[in-house]
Amino acid sequence: MSEEATGHAAARHELHGRLHDGLASSGLTTTQVAARSGLAGATVSEALRPDGPPPSAQTVAALAQALGLPVHELLHLQAIAAAPAATTAGDGPALGRPIEAWEPHALEVHPAGSAANGHEAAAPEVRLLSGYVHREHDRVLADAVREAGQGHSRMLVLVGASSTGKTRACWEAVQPLAHTGWRLWHPFDPTRAEAALEDLSRVQPRTVVWLNEAQHYLEGHNAGERIAAALHNLLTDPARGPVLVLGTLWPDYARKYTALPSYNGSDSHSRVRELLAARTLTVPDTFDAAALQRAKTLANDGDRLLADALTRAEGDGRVTQDLAGAPQLLHRYQHGTPAARALLEAAMDARRLGLGLHLPQPFLTDAAADYLSDTDYDQLTDDWAEAAYAELAHPVHGKQAPLHRINPRPERRPPHTPPAPTSTGPGVPVFRLADYLEQYGRTVRRRRCPPASFWHAGHTHLTQIDDLNALADAARRRHRLQWAHHLTSRAADGGDPDALVYLSRFTERSGHHEAAESLAAQAAQAGDTRALTQLARAREKAGHTERAEALARQAAATGDSRALLRLAQVRQQLGNREGAELLVREAATTGSTEALLELMRIRHQAGDTQGAEKAARKAAAGSEQALIHLVRIWHTDGRTQQAEALARHAATTGHTHALGDLALMREKAGDQQQAEALALHALTLGNPTALTELVWLREQAAHHTAAQTFARQAAAAGHTDVLVQLALHRETAGDQQSAEALARTPLDPPHPPSTSSDQPHRGAGARPAGDTPAGQPTPAPAPAPAPAPVTDALTALARHRERAGDDQGAQALYQQAADAGDTTALTPLARVRTRAGQLAEAEALARQAAAAGDTRALTHLARTHQRHGQYEAAALLFQQAIDAGSRTAHTDLARLRDKTGDRTGAETLVLDAAHHGDLDPLRELVRTRHTTGDRTGAETLAVRAAHAGTIHALLDLAAAQKQAGNHTTAEALLRRAADSGNAHALLELARTRDEAGDHTTAHTLALHAADTGSPENISHSNTFRTYARHRWPHGLNPNGTPTPPWT
Repeated sequence: MSEEATGHAAARHELHGRLHDGLASSGLTTTQVAARSGLAGATVSEALRPDGPPPSAQTVAALAQALGLPVHELLHLQAIAAAPAATTAGDGPALGRPIEAWEPHALEVHPAGSAANGHEAAAPEVRLLSGYVHREHDRVLADAVREAGQGHSRMLVLVGASSTGKTRACWEAVQPLAHTGWRLWHPFDPTRAEAALEDLSRVQPRTVVWLNEAQHYLEGHNAGERIAAALHNLLTDPARGPVLVLGTLWPDYARKYTALPSYNGSDSHSRVRELLAARTLTVPDTFDAAALQRAKTLANDGDRLLADALTRAEGDGRVTQDLAGAPQLLHRYQHGTPAARALLEAAMDARRLGLGLHLPQPFLTDAAADYLSDTDYDQLTDDWAEAAYAELAHPVHGKQAPLHRINPRPERRPPHTPPAPTSTGPGVPVFRLADYLEQYGRTVRRRRCPPASFWHAGHTHLTQIDDLNALADAARRRHRLQWAHHLTSRAADGGDPDALVYLSRFTERSGHHEAAESLAAQAAQAGDTRALTQLARAREKAGHTERAEALARQAAATGDSRALLRLAQVRQQLGNREGAELLVREAATTGSTEALLELMRIRHQAGDTQGAEKAARKAAAGSEQALIHLVRIWHTDGRTQQAEALARHAATTGHTHALGDLALMREKAGDQQQAEALALHALTLGNPTALTELVWLREQAAHHTAAQTFARQAAAAGHTDVLVQLALHRETAGDQQSAEALARTPLDPPHPPSTSSDQPHRGAGARPAGDTPAGQPTPAPAPAPAPAPVTDALTALARHRERAGDDQGAQALYQQAADAGDTTALTPLARVRTRAGQLAEAEALARQAAAAGDTRALTHLARTHQRHGQYEAAALLFQQAIDAGSRTAHTDLARLRDKTGDRTGAETLVLDAAHHGDLDPLRELVRTRHTTGDRTGAETLAVRAAHAGTIHALLDLAAAQKQAGNHTTAEALLRRAADSGNAHALLELARTRDEAGDHTTAHTLALHAADTGSPENISHSNTFRTYARHRWPHGLNPNGTPTPPWT
């Protein structure tokens, strides 16, 4: 290496020169080098630019490999050239590092399957990746990145199975931001969730927030919900943008977080569900034909990693899994020693039953015992565990080990702060299962209940509350009630409030009332008063009033006065008003807003205005209802100025209802001028309720001009409902001219609200006078927006006339709304024109509507063509609707194809929709075939769907056959569905066998259903609960035999 390469500039100059010389010597074009190296063309051009910044280490290594240059020497030059950037990256308060300073494997991009891909092996610190094959999801991801680069905060979470390329896709997507000053922050230390909770508030603009395996951030009711709220605030605060949040999730977690809560069930992921809405993107498991062709092109251009992977994966398209080492991982599991397999299966079960990533070695070792056959267990040597762990630690293709030891990072916490909880004691080794084997285990072992050694090891060795609760829940869902109880008891010993509540209820049912109360008190001290309040209610019902009150007071002492209030309600119902008030007063002393409000109502009903006011004053800080009541008291007493001052003050803190309520009180008192002023003030603060009421009062008093003025003012402030309703009211009253005038008249932009202050009104984010930064000119005022009609009113009037049969009048109004820019008017306008026979115009409008996101007009027009026998035109329109995002059009097109004889095309369409998560077209086509007498075709399609992974159509057919009395056919269909291990199918088949008197088979099938532990079909299944209580009243042992009495 020349002596010039001693400084940063000299190293950068020599690095660029050697890359340029290598390109010239190779005879390749930059396009060919990009294909051979797997880099983007722009990245290659930027790396070869003499005056450009030093390329990243990843780029240098890839180019050196592609050009046949010595990797180590060029990486040494790159390290010197990039040193200034690496030094400054850690300075200052900004989180993360510049994107170009990251190495992709440090961001958990799976390493490729082989280290050698050129003239020499990759340097240890730089592990090479294969060339990148762009797929459909990359286009959507690129759009989000581009919009972020343009100044808009965006979030996208890629959802796909393990090793499908999710993290690599995110890494490739952010590369355009690398040279524009963006940073990347990966919350990781001391734990992912803790890092995110602590520092999300510090994220600065132009930062990529990297949430790989986002379940580690979003899991858990407490941390997950708080992180989701912090991310929401980050994304929606314009002052903090632009930011780009990228994450990855497995499908199981995505379904868990986005599922709606069951009826009367808890909603543990409400904020996470809202955060993920419209922000997830599915990554397919396999390469389609186009992606495989692009991979072959890269392989032919010299990408040895892809060429090697395609020799195995071209047939099934699982290229990314092969690159990530999945086949060898699977081979190591299937052909490992019995002890190694036992450890892997114990780890698989631990992860699929909800334990954390890091599994303690003593737990795994003890859990493995019952996974071994008697013969294998007898042949174990003293050092079997050591040998098995060593066997599993050996890495496979892609530098992944089936089960590898984790070296926990040392904690870096401020002085005098308690250490973070860990799943093991100090010095206990922990292991992590390879991702691919974890997901493989979720599939192949989904119907199996772990053996007794697994549950015993969990009870003996696990210390993390979340792990104990996860295993207890898994045992309960599998009807292993005894283990569920003991695992919950261990969690209760650790102070978990949920576990303490469970034990209190269990102990109460067992008749040990004092012990139950003691456990309930412990739960309350831990922050959960449910057990105390339930016991108080039970004691009250049993007539033990003193004991009930004592328990209620214990709950109130920890901040929950609801039990006292319930007891007060019981006394009130029994006519003991004085006793009820005493309990309410006692609850109010805890500061409970609910108790203060109840005391306020009691005193008000008793005519004690002073007492009601006193309670209202105390509750006002936490209750808008109390504020309103206090305003009413003062207004009624003639203290109008105090009432108005309080209402205005409350409005400045966001409590605007008191102001609106005061406006209506002034109206009733005959002070219309003050009422209108207060209502308009409330409107400027975002509350149109009072002004809406004044609209109707003026309209009923025949003061139509005033009503119209107020309605227009509300609409100008963004509250168009009252103007729409007023227009409809006048239309219904026969005054069509006035209704149209009201809807058509353009609205002027709302004027800034006047205030009693001398300061001029400023909108949110506006600079006050004198706040313009020095050296910058004062910006010119923004132009006023152009007046526009209230299109909501136009479309509402149009719908009213359309329903009345006045298509001509409706069309004119829809057209006006569309001309004013309301794209929602395009679909009904197309519908009206379709009825008028103007199909060409209707089709043009339907396409406009689809471009704006509304495909209903296309499907409506397609159905019209179909009714007239114009099947080709209908199919084209249905397909256009599908391409524009319609879900219902899949069903229409499938039904049309089936009807016209294209049965294969129909089945392909609905199966494709099912593959993407939309089962409705499939089920509808099966139902259509069945109801039209084509039972063979219906069954054939349902079986095909089952082979593709969805059994819903088979279950639908089985239910229909059973209802028709065809029990033999129904049972045959259920057996096909049950072969997939679906718990619902197994239960239905068990019930069918039970009804036929075959109780032995029914028992076996119900046991298989229990072993799946399927929460959606077992925990909430009345069929299963009834059967289980009858057959196994004390639960099941892990091996499936009934548990003897143990309580």
